[in-house]
Amino acid sequence: MLEIINHGNVREIRLARPPVNALNPEFVKLLTLSIREATTACGAIVISGREGIFSAGLDVVDLTQLDRDGITNFWGAYMALLQTVASSSVPIAAAITGHSPAGGAVVCLMCDYRVMSQGDYRIGLNETRVGLVIPPVLHDAMARLVGPRVAEQMLVAGTLIDPEHALKAGLVDALETGYAATLEHAVRWCEKLLALPQQSMLGNRAIARAHFDQAFAIYTREGVAAFVDTWFSDETQAVLTSLVSQLKSKN
Repeated sequence: MLEIINHGNVREIRLARPPVNALNPEFVKLLTLSIREATTACGAIVISGREGIFSAGLDVVDLTQLDRDGITNFWGAYMALLQTVASSSVPIAAAITGHSPAGGAVVCLMCDYRVMSQGDYRIGLNETRVGLVIPPVLHDAMARLVGPRVAEQMLVAGTLIDPEHALKAGLVDALETGYAATLEHAVRWCEKLLALPQQSMLGNRAIARAHFDQAFAIYTREGVAAFVDTWFSDETQAVLTSLVSQLKSKN
């Protein structure tokens, strides 16, 4: 489900769960452990996808089979993954190699840097359209990049945007013309940081990102419970059931 490629002191963790790198409990656990291990073994990390797709987000087909305890455990683990990325002791770049809606985009929000492939791709948090309420920590992460008003507009409407609009809004930091160039750009960005004096670079980075630890600390069991309540509400279950039916028909 993951491919590990070392580029000198930069470790690339490539998402490799066909067909769309959807996030289910096993995948989330494996990715979290891989990132934690990488922070002790290298100076920087790149999280990448395959050509045309970074991650389609949560695996709703798998997740709709889980009971309340299963969803509670999964959502707690997913939030732990996001905190692992956001609070990493080394810089993390996202090489967004294609589509990255919903949960895929959220992983990118937590990274230090985002470079996206140009093309007919979409990125954004469309949770509203599937009946889910975005936790405050994720709302704040979005607003940190695009500003409060644009974040409000995009999150409330569940808007997905193309790479050019994502760059203009500040959701991504750079665009590249293709898959290989996107990966190379992300690795090169990491290498530039690693060429700096490490004590000052990492110290200033820690100050700039300290708010993530504070935000995740506030999101306690009550936050997870609120998400689970929404997940199992009649309205959200109806939307998810319809979505799963559409996905199965496509397959």
